[in-house]
Amino acid sequence: MPIDRREFVGGAAAAAAMAGLDLRTAAQAAPTYRGPNVIIVRFGGGVRRRETIEPRTTFAPVLLNVLARRGVLIPNVTIAQLDGVDTSHAEGTLNILTGRYRAYRDAGSPFLAQHLEPTEPTLFEYLRRTFDVPAHQALLINGEDRPQEEFFSYGVHKNHGIAYRSEVLSLHRFKLWKLRTRIAAAEGTDEELAAARKELQKLKRQDYRNAPPRQAAQIERMWRRWQSFYGDSGLKNPRGDAALTELALWALRYLRPRLMMINYQDPDYVHWGNASHYTRAIAAIDKALERLVAAVDSDLAYRDTTVFLVIPDCGCDANPLMSVPYQHHFNTRSSHEIWALIFGAGIFKDRVLDKPIDQTSIAATAGALMGLRTYRAEGRALDEVFL
Repeated sequence: MPIDRREFVGGAAAAAAMAGLDLRTAAQAAPTYRGPNVIIVRFGGGVRRRETIEPRTTFAPVLLNVLARRGVLIPNVTIAQLDGVDTSHAEGTLNILTGRYRAYRDAGSPFLAQHLEPTEPTLFEYLRRTFDVPAHQALLINGEDRPQEEFFSYGVHKNHGIAYRSEVLSLHRFKLWKLRTRIAAAEGTDEELAAARKELQKLKRQDYRNAPPRQAAQIERMWRRWQSFYGDSGLKNPRGDAALTELALWALRYLRPRLMMINYQDPDYVHWGNASHYTRAIAAIDKALERLVAAVDSDLAYRDTTVFLVIPDCGCDANPLMSVPYQHHFNTRSSHEIWALIFGAGIFKDRVLDKPIDQTSIAATAGALMGLRTYRAEGRALDEVFL
């Protein structure tokens, strides 16, 4: 049965209001979540409007010609021109997740790559702090090549943090599980086990926070299925953004998430110097969206109770003097120009919201959908998209 947005938001908002200005404590029972399932798709790696939502030049025909008719297309979304605001992947993703700019700190060191961690609550933390949603149903699907973005599973805000974290699905996490399982079972020769321990320590050093070593039991069961299906070699399972799509589809089947964010990234391979890396990756994400929507449409529990929020992490520069004019590190106007598409339960269909919108509005909008008080978000909820 389709969800009536006013019913579920009203009930959820009432539950949140009962807590007053203070968030609930761990001793209080959290109410059951009865809102919609929300899938946030980071159309990532930095993309321009020209190759995505402009009809004559798009490489994403499903997005533009099929999915946009199922919801509200917002062509004029921008990333604010503020001191200290960079148009890049990690920063843009945290803008989406927290609803704030500069809501992070770099916990890296001379010996580590950039490790941004949220200093403000993420949508995952808001959800799990407010409702009884287990960690394995609040999922971040992350790329193997960007393990630093797994830090986005929780932040350091004093009222939130690791107790309300999301779980992460990635090939990086699968490798950790596989190595731990092999070592615990003592599978292999002494030399093979020594090599496995060395590799495990190498992977663990990428997470200075020393997060809990075990994931939820439901995820460990999914990893066993993944291993049984694809094996250990890494040669049979999809890679890159194709792996993210497959992980998301497996999550829908085995974990039943209520909130899931998929961090696509392959358009960023344009930095290798070949423009086709960028355009092919956009087309691949377009096909991935088609698969994800088809999976939701074919599942009775998700069909009429799910909202998709699709938004890029950042735009790209349009520099005709460069051999590949699809970069995003020069802070030009076009790198701040993105878009959004929202469709699903309780959302208007076949509409264009043709007014300036800020990227930070996505967190507030997702919060309004789920009945969350995203009290630290700067952006406003886009009430214009709701039925």
